[in-house]
Amino acid sequence: MAENYLSDRQLGERYNVHHLTPRRWVREDPTFPKPVKLSPGCARWRLSEIEAWEATKATDKATT
Repeated sequence: MAENYLSDRQLGERYNVHHLTPRRWVREDPTFPKPVKLSPGCARWRLSEIEAWEATKATDKATT
């Protein structure tokens, strides 16, 4: 199955934040997925990793 990738702008829309916020999350939150460099100047996040991170956050929230 082909992997889907999201840009920083798509992540910004997904979480209703500024498009640079996901890049800050990479620096500040060690659990947030790192982007994959697809070519020079083109970094994207794997949708599967983003969904796994969201699931982890949802379980963490449910147990607190």
